[in-house]
Amino acid sequence: MTDTAIEATALTKRYGRHRDALKDCAFRLPAGRVCAVVGPNGAGKSTLLALAAGLGRPTDGTLTVLGTSPAKARARVAYVAQDKPLYPQLTIADTLRLGAELNPGRWDMAAAERVMGGGGLDPKARVRTLSGGQRTRVALAVALGKRAELLLLDEPMADLDPLARHQLMGALMAVAAEHGTTVVMSSHIIGELAEACDHLLLVSDGRVRLGGGIDDLIGAHRLVTGRGPVDRLHPHIVVESRATGRGLTALIRPEGPVGDDWDVQEPSLEELLLAHLRTPDAPPLLSPGSTPRELEVSA
Repeated sequence: MTDTAIEATALTKRYGRHRDALKDCAFRLPAGRVCAVVGPNGAGKSTLLALAAGLGRPTDGTLTVLGTSPAKARARVAYVAQDKPLYPQLTIADTLRLGAELNPGRWDMAAAERVMGGGGLDPKARVRTLSGGQRTRVALAVALGKRAELLLLDEPMADLDPLARHQLMGALMAVAAEHGTTVVMSSHIIGELAEACDHLLLVSDGRVRLGGGIDDLIGAHRLVTGRGPVDRLHPHIVVESRATGRGLTALIRPEGPVGDDWDVQEPSLEELLLAHLRTPDAPPLLSPGSTPRELEVSA
């Protein structure tokens, strides 16, 4: 066992000569966390998860998974891609049996059936006859049945209705808590992530802009409101500022006490993410314990 699930240093993935899906990414994800990967479409989230799953190699930099290379860690990792690839000619029951055969000694049928429960699916139904949401349920059942140390889920709940999302998220979190599984999950549903996740990677333009424990990242910022101009917030790091009526609202990283003439609040996760997404040039931040060890030593 290792205390680090994923570690990247100067990680770059280039497609063709000019398109970098990932650019010089650096972060460390401690084992046992439930990590949300968020960012705009095309930011590099799917590329990052696919590389961690051992599907492709970095162009530059290093990436380790569970203390070794992604290829060597593959048996200990479960990955669910956005398109939920399954064998269309197999029945649901056959799919679960195949999962058991491909993962001897690790397969947890109880965990798989926990995900399947409540879906009202006929085990004899062929995968090709299922709706998108039903295919998602089967794919997650296979992933959890593998009892992997690391679960990589690329927008797993996108095609589910709200009730099914709630049920499956509960089953996912229960299995993760029971076995200490590390979960890395990309999603656009911020409210859902805030309830389930304790760690965050914000990816924008191929780079990791924020990384670390959600409480640590929120605690490093403050939402302030007062009379402008923005120069009055010096020496604090201003992530984003905007005029509100006759005043100014800004998300900052305080560099010491904030003046009494400012109204100071802790931002919500949504306010934090939206401010950084609207301001991609803001200085990146990795919270304590989220910097790659190689960079900690060199610093």
